[in-house]
Amino acid sequence: MATLLSINNYFYRRGGAEALFLEQNRMLAQSGWEVVPFAMQHENNLDSPYQPYFVQEIEYGKPAPLLRKIGNAQKILYSFEARRRVAQLIALTRPDIAHAHNVYHHLSPSIFSLIRDQGIPTLMTLHDLKIACPAYKMLNDGGVCERCRDGALWQVAAQRCIKGSRMLSLLVMAESALHRLLGCYSKSVDRFIVPSRFYIDKLVQWGWQRERFSHLPNFIDTDALRPSGVAPGDAFVYVGRLGPEKGIGTFIRAAAQAGVPAWIVGVGPEETSLRRLVQETGADATFHGYRSGTELAALIGAARALVLPSEWYENAPISVMEAYALARPVIGADIGGIPELIHEGETGALFPSGDVEALAAQLRRFSTLRDAEIVDMGRSARALAERDFSAERYRLGLLDIYRSMGVAA
Repeated sequence: MATLLSINNYFYRRGGAEALFLEQNRMLAQSGWEVVPFAMQHENNLDSPYQPYFVQEIEYGKPAPLLRKIGNAQKILYSFEARRRVAQLIALTRPDIAHAHNVYHHLSPSIFSLIRDQGIPTLMTLHDLKIACPAYKMLNDGGVCERCRDGALWQVAAQRCIKGSRMLSLLVMAESALHRLLGCYSKSVDRFIVPSRFYIDKLVQWGWQRERFSHLPNFIDTDALRPSGVAPGDAFVYVGRLGPEKGIGTFIRAAAQAGVPAWIVGVGPEETSLRRLVQETGADATFHGYRSGTELAALIGAARALVLPSEWYENAPISVMEAYALARPVIGADIGGIPELIHEGETGALFPSGDVEALAAQLRRFSTLRDAEIVDMGRSARALAERDFSAERYRLGLLDIYRSMGVAA
């Protein structure tokens, strides 16, 4: 069997990118592949015999002496440690192919030219828009932003795109400029796997060649996530990070207008202001905090529909697929990759992103639909999840891409 060098900053379940990275490792290992992880050392890491080759832990939010901060800044730009460690790991394991996920700031894309020089085909799954937008999301305080298009990287500093900080924004501007000058992505990554067609179109608009991308949707465990058979409830549920780009304020205002219960599942920096908004609007909203596994499935299964009110270029939200697997329709904003996932009238509905009145109208409509109509949409959603978003469909699609690069199991 073939050997895969599987690369990601973190080697524990931290977010959506890590979940996909770890599940991909697991499914390939079960298929007989030798999976060799390369990541950052961290106290939460899973066990691996290759841990000694991981790079030193960097956590930018932690207090640190000035000299260490300067060293960390250098690693953001170009990590010589990561190049040295991955060279040692390659010499030990001789991988047939390398597949990276998130490498920014910790491992850095400095590793890609070394992997290329070893003659190893290299792919990268794009979980965000970093190879085009230095700030990942094409978003700033004013909303969706594409000012850096056509190479205007100075806009990152001018707009203070990174946490509102001029210094951090200058650092990330320098990072992107260096990586483009060296061709870290453009010259050293052979293929990019992209979960949404929207992201492919957007990156092509920004100057990338379409043939560099392969579309492969994300996946969920449709065997583990099964409908409970519980009748649709009255509440509409949001699941995800409580961040400003997620449009949760729009959801709260719309729920207040429509007079329907709203459930908010997740944690994040906007929680305090969102709780204040609930008091101001009089919305019937309940904050459930962080939930996962059976608790999360039970909440989604007890709701009438999942609401995804995003106000940025979403890629391919896993929450939509989870709702579908649990036989619940989705009401989503018409932005980013969301419209690709929703079949209007069959598995859910769309509304203009940021439009409170339009979302309120959809909430009212879904609240007055007969339970049987919600159940029918849920059945269609479940069938779509089984057909397009199963782990087996992902595995076969991934192996097809590997074979197209000359690597077969």
